[in-house]
Amino acid sequence: MRTVGVGERAHSSLCVMQWLDLVQWPAMVVTVWAAWLVASSLKRRRLLGFWIFLLSNVLWVAWGLHSHAWALVFLQLCLAAMNVRGAKKSEPASATAAK
Repeated sequence: MRTVGVGERAHSSLCVMQWLDLVQWPAMVVTVWAAWLVASSLKRRRLLGFWIFLLSNVLWVAWGLHSHAWALVFLQLCLAAMNVRGAKKSEPASATAAK
């Protein structure tokens, strides 16, 4: 079995850090895409937009934790909770009563 040297671990850690630095760009694109879908008149697109918004929340939280942007992390958790709440409130009354 090969042992990993300190230099290799540092390089590997640096690569992960660089990757996390770049997460903000896909997070931004995913957020804009989700907003476009949620504004659709088609229910299927709005539902897809809801799930994509949740994905954007996950991406922003990952970046925020890496960057120590605690307010952003808290904001994303609040936005995710409001998305879930809004989705539940927008269900038809018959679907809610059946559960």
